[in-house]
Amino acid sequence: MTEFEKQKLGKTLWAIADQLRGAMNADDFRDYMLAFLFLRYLSDNYEAAAQKELGSDYPKLAESDRRAPLADWYAHNADDTAEFEKQMRRKVHYVIRPEYLWTSIAEKARTQDNELLHALQNGFAYIENESFASTFRGLFSEINLASDKLGKTYPERNARLCKIIAEIAKGLTQFSTNSDTLGDAYEYLIGEFAAGSGKKAGEFYTPQPISSILSAIVTLDGQEPATGRRPHMDSVLDFACGSGSLLLNVRHRMGPHGIGKIFGQEKNITTYNLARMNMLLHGVKDSEFEIFHGDTLLNEWDILRESNPAKMPKFDAVVANPPFSYRWEPTDALGEDVRFKNYGLAPKSAADFAFLLHGFHFLKQDGVMAIILPHGVLFRGGAEARIRTKLLKDGHIDTVIGLPANLFFSTGIPVCILVLKKCKKPDDVLFINAAEHFEKGKRQNQLLPEHIDKIIDTYQYRKEEARYSRRVSLDVIEKEHDFNLNISRYVSTAEAEEEIDLKTVHSELVLLDQKIKTATERHNEFLKELGLPLVPHGTPISSPK
Repeated sequence: MTEFEKQKLGKTLWAIADQLRGAMNADDFRDYMLAFLFLRYLSDNYEAAAQKELGSDYPKLAESDRRAPLADWYAHNADDTAEFEKQMRRKVHYVIRPEYLWTSIAEKARTQDNELLHALQNGFAYIENESFASTFRGLFSEINLASDKLGKTYPERNARLCKIIAEIAKGLTQFSTNSDTLGDAYEYLIGEFAAGSGKKAGEFYTPQPISSILSAIVTLDGQEPATGRRPHMDSVLDFACGSGSLLLNVRHRMGPHGIGKIFGQEKNITTYNLARMNMLLHGVKDSEFEIFHGDTLLNEWDILRESNPAKMPKFDAVVANPPFSYRWEPTDALGEDVRFKNYGLAPKSAADFAFLLHGFHFLKQDGVMAIILPHGVLFRGGAEARIRTKLLKDGHIDTVIGLPANLFFSTGIPVCILVLKKCKKPDDVLFINAAEHFEKGKRQNQLLPEHIDKIIDTYQYRKEEARYSRRVSLDVIEKEHDFNLNISRYVSTAEAEEEIDLKTVHSELVLLDQKIKTATERHNEFLKELGLPLVPHGTPISSPK
């Protein structure tokens, strides 16, 4: 499927969503729409695996028979279904009975079957509970099919679901869909729903252009970015992963086999489920990723609480777009936490540095971390100044990138990207001021491919350019700016005023005065001949009355 067709599919599905959600808010409708798209993906994947497993025994139904082929096989092989399901658990790690497959659900929707709602509820529960991998547990837990938002009574809810699913099924039939296509459509819809969610969008969505910058930075060689992309990464972590698009962007750059395992953490349960669905929809096997539901700042993930340094996981790359200036509770116990105790705790009013230090703690010695933060972390005083100073003195801050304002759905403030390394070769900090490089949009400003490429190229080759980028020694940062990293102190985008040469200007004025004197004398000669009053030198000459 071409890029144009993928866009068309995304737009078709979004038009359906926009038309059908009615008074329901975008966030609520998003969860239903994406869950149904995910069921379609799981069903397609399951039926393809079943066809392979059953070979010539897989039923070939007449065109007029709208059942799922597996329904026919189940009807004629009742004694063999348990063994078949055991094999499917082993091969695809989950099971969907024929009555819960998308084909069966879509047919119930088309015929306005009164049992559609029950079939969906039972189907979601079956997939969650009868699957082999923990990845599927609770996957649909936030999809409330009994919600009043769908209708006040069972028949109303059932009718609404029939309409939604029938329209999605109809929209999908126009396209040949594979897992990549559905994954792209899913991402497109997440972006569109984010645009309609305003401030809430920040909880689950990092705009693709910013995601591209972060993923490009961390996939370049950590020590020598100029040598290009690293061939392989054992692991990558996003500790505030939202819907997982940033992690998928890193995977896309590395290729499907370029990363050993993807790790993500997300506090919001709905978004956590979105992330797991998003991974599977993009063809990431359940053995190739692990997403944990829990609080990052409290470090609730057991695998990250390992006290033995030899066993503690460390990551080749850490990427994150954590909530900006998040209020938290920095307790005495957290002050002794291994992640923070060498630096001190971030203030209660803004957990930005707490998030940064969490990710940095789990970075490998030759790893790269790229994190999106508000500009305040660059210059605020107090506890943040102490943390920033130590990170600088220890040589961990590699690059500071200032981005344009109004790039996010959730906030109009300009943000920065901090690139950190535990071992970095250059003894300076690279500042990139990309604040003026964007295309103005109606709702959001846009970073075009050329803007993204310029940032990445400047970082990769550590280039310096007037009013755009500069390498600054730690000595200058310390002695002239007291460890303040405000980008405009080092790279100003203001046009330099033209220098005035006073000697030249004086000479020009003397010459001009001489010309005026000569012209006045000549003018007075004419006036004298005409018998008119003369003009004193220095008086503006006007037309004689």
